Amino acid sequence: MPDDPALPDWLEPVRRAAAEIGAEDLTRFVPPEDSSTRQGAVLLLFGDGPAGHDLLLTERAHDMRSHPGQVSFPGGSVDGDETAEDTALREAREETGLDPAGVDVFATLPQLWLPPSNFAVTPVLGWWRTESDVTVVDPREVHAVYRVPLDELLDPAHRVSVRHPSGWKGPAFLIGDDKDLLLWGFTAGIIARLFDFLGWTRPWDPEVMRDLPEHMLAATQQARRDEGRRA
Repeated sequence: MPDDPALPDWLEPVRRAAAEIGAEDLTRFVPPEDSSTRQGAVLLLFGDGPAGHDLLLTERAHDMRSHPGQVSFPGGSVDGDETAEDTALREAREETGLDPAGVDVFATLPQLWLPPSNFAVTPVLGWWRTESDVTVVDPREVHAVYRVPLDELLDPAHRVSVRHPSGWKGPAFLIGDDKDLLLWGFTAGIIARLFDFLGWTRPWDPEVMRDLPEHMLAATQQARRDEGRRA
């Protein structure tokens, strides 16, 4: 990764924030020091798209056993001796067809923990210096690929809270052409708290609540039943 790659002015606050932000600013879950975790990385790819500054996101296939239909950053497990940067760019290429040669990685965020899967995930920040075509590479893994404008994510009309049947509640965003796709969970939490840290968040009403779509719950519950039978 080159030292201090040139960035557009609007991304400089993100670079500065990445040098200052702590894991506790992004989540209450950090990797435990006394246990072995699975290593992973995700790519937060910032670009200048047709509708302005944006983020690259994917919608997972709806019949996947893990997090079906969930909107997420491209990413996955570290393979062998890969760095977090290597993993994030490789996974983005495999999922969306992104050409990593056009991406300048300019920072990483603190490692975060997903307790249910015991993943310690490093968010990698990239600037899409030279754009390449992105699309679904393998429909068994990815249902759709999105370039979501930051202005749409920041619009209070597209901010809601989401409620899980377990009682868990968290921030969420409405994305897609019809704003009927729910971005929630780990990915939404990183975006929301990064915006907060940057001072970009616009006032919104967290009491506007949405329930999770049935296709996410049904596949997740079936996976848990299958795991129980194998145990």
